[in-house]
Amino acid sequence: MAKIVTFGEIMLRLATPDHLRFGQGNELVATFGGGEANVAVSLANYGEDVEFVTRLPKNDIAAACVRELRGFGVGTSNIVYGGERMGIYFLETGAVARPSKVIYDRAHSSISTIPSGEIDWAAVFAGAEWFHFTGITPAISREAAEVCLEACQMANKMGLTVSCDLNYRKNLWKWGTSASEVMPALVECCDVILGNEEDAEKVFGIKPEGFDVTATEGAVDQAAFKSVCQQLMVRFPRAKRVIITLRGSINADHNTWGGVLYDGEKLYSSKRYDITHIVDRVGGGDSFMGGLIYGLRNYADLQQALEFAVAASALKHTVYGDFNLVSVSEVETLMGGDGSGRVAR
Repeated sequence: MAKIVTFGEIMLRLATPDHLRFGQGNELVATFGGGEANVAVSLANYGEDVEFVTRLPKNDIAAACVRELRGFGVGTSNIVYGGERMGIYFLETGAVARPSKVIYDRAHSSISTIPSGEIDWAAVFAGAEWFHFTGITPAISREAAEVCLEACQMANKMGLTVSCDLNYRKNLWKWGTSASEVMPALVECCDVILGNEEDAEKVFGIKPEGFDVTATEGAVDQAAFKSVCQQLMVRFPRAKRVIITLRGSINADHNTWGGVLYDGEKLYSSKRYDITHIVDRVGGGDSFMGGLIYGLRNYADLQQALEFAVAASALKHTVYGDFNLVSVSEVETLMGGDGSGRVAR
């Protein structure tokens, strides 16, 4: 089984318990998470051979993080070590009309100071057939962006399928260059492009007519995003698949969820899930990407691949933490229409 490689930053997550606000209570719950690591854990849970590549400091927190990844079956042999610290993010989980809040503390993290050439990408990609990254990694620093481009170019040279989740985070692009200046060179290397309702607009100025992400009231016209997919394919002709995740936000605890996939000819639209009583929506897009990679590799039918991704991500909203700890059989059960939540005996 050919392996999948993901590259990016993994952080220490410190979250207020329940729905407490920052400043309430006297404890924070510590877990680990980060876009590409979240994708790797999903794929490992599905039985895929997956390797996560990053740069970490040599300390006990980083060692605990690596042990956790290994415990999920994620390969860590190509992690490099150096730099000062792991990044941290603080999470306050919202409720009803109060949105969740994230505060980043990742300045001078190990991956932000990674030097060009430190990772031997030819060796990392030996025996691999898929490489995945997100738009978060190049947002961290100029150095991280340069290493990400090195990886993409080597992956192209070696014939890997390359996927990117655009994952625009305006609060991260602080190193003097905008996403619209950096991302095109990276996305030009991609065979599969994933974004949400806003990413294409924020990064490339591409949007559907008349769409307002803040005023969906849970209803999102999936067909309206065909033009977004077509425009992305025109701008990035290497892309064979463009996928848009579609979240309708009724409030912090109640979302609708679905997606569309465009293959250059046909727009595939998924079932839409009505997700109430959300446990944790962090990592929702990453769980979609993990499901999509699995689906594209294991289903001949693109509709099935898309449905697997959407169902996997819908289940992630019921799982605490960044990682989507569900199995293929659980996802396929939901795909088949069984969302009853009855006890499995």
